[in-house]
Amino acid sequence: MESAVLLAEGLTFVCPTEIAAFGKLNADFNDRDALIYGVSIDSEFVAPAWRNNHADLTDLPFPMLADIKRNCRRRWRAGQEGGVALRRHLHRRSEGMIRFVSVNDMNVGPQPREVLRVLDALQTDELCPCNWKKGDEFLKAA
Repeated sequence: MESAVLLAEGLTFVCPTEIAAFGKLNADFNDRDALIYGVSIDSEFVAPAWRNNHADLTDLPFPMLADIKRNCRRRWRAGQEGGVALRRHLHRRSEGMIRFVSVNDMNVGPQPREVLRVLDALQTDELCPCNWKKGDEFLKAA
């Protein structure tokens, strides 16, 4: 099983939109045997506060985890800006191998469909050209 790991780091204006967008695609990730986890360097009290104050987060279909000791951030080498970790998305196989990393600046939201597209490509174990999407042709090695 693949794990899609979402780090929505710190309480910013963009984070709730990011979390909600991944939440809307949760079933698509699950269809690909992938799980989404929201991981924040904030305390375990922040995620419930977000859910209570943002209508689009009340029915969030994946868990939010607190990384207050910043172990995940250090292990995944998440960059930092002004004491807040940058947005980082990873696809990690169950055996722990990281296969994809995407990092966004604090003021730029990610494209969750692109993260899903990359997961599709990784799961083929084929050569996928630039802009490949599910159903497209693979590259053939010469």
